[in-house]
Amino acid sequence: MSIRMKVKVESLELYGDGGGSVRMTPVISGSPENEQFFKWTPSGKIEFGTVNKAVMDQLTLGAEMYVDISPAG
Repeated sequence: MSIRMKVKVESLELYGDGGGSVRMTPVISGSPENEQFFKWTPSGKIEFGTVNKAVMDQLTLGAEMYVDISPAG
């Protein structure tokens, strides 16, 4: 089983060491695909911090991203 969500990068906070924190929320509009995702994931947020500059370099404020969730075991 896996779950796919489409989210938007709502905030990026960069730290002096190259890491930072990120907040993402489900997409709600802007395309038929976004409206379909919103139908099933209408609210929530994902927040995480990292000390890995390479992760922060891949994120852009306002970008839409997929998040896949699957069992680890």
